Amino acid sequence: MINQEELWEKCAAFHGHVCPGLTIGFRAALYAVRLLDLTFSEDEQVVAIAENDACGVDAIQVVLGCSAGKGNLLFHMRGKQAFSIYKRGTGKSVRLVLRPKPREMTRAEAFEYYQNTPDEALFEVKETTIPLPEPAQLFESYRCECCGEMTGSNWIRIRGGKKVCLDCCPSYDRFHI
Repeated sequence: MINQEELWEKCAAFHGHVCPGLTIGFRAALYAVRLLDLTFSEDEQVVAIAENDACGVDAIQVVLGCSAGKGNLLFHMRGKQAFSIYKRGTGKSVRLVLRPKPREMTRAEAFEYYQNTPDEALFEVKETTIPLPEPAQLFESYRCECCGEMTGSNWIRIRGGKKVCLDCCPSYDRFHI
């Protein structure tokens, strides 16, 4: 059984402070655990796609075990407080979208609201719109022949017969708009 108080303390320690935004991600993660019967993702069993890069993403990392480094935390930047959560082994998924607050609130009021409002009132549960991403791949690395930095093969371009990274690769645009 998940000890929510301990998890909240871990989230706050990881994030550095408590705030309404952290609470949103915390509540979304716990709701996803309940809806999809999730456990902490040691590898890529759980995948999260965040539509923002705000405070709540830190709670998603701590509660669900999703991280950019493991390749199971992805960003689809839309500026929305929305999270698509996938359970890879079952193919089940859910998109949780934060509902608007019922009125203007101070920061303290918003914190209390997000802490105490039932999940169903906080989030709209929708079907995911993005297909489950494939597992993260490992890419061979090459040394850029301009700057000398090692770069993953999928980010290397061939220009003038040389392997160059995206930073060293001149852009090609016939319109110059």
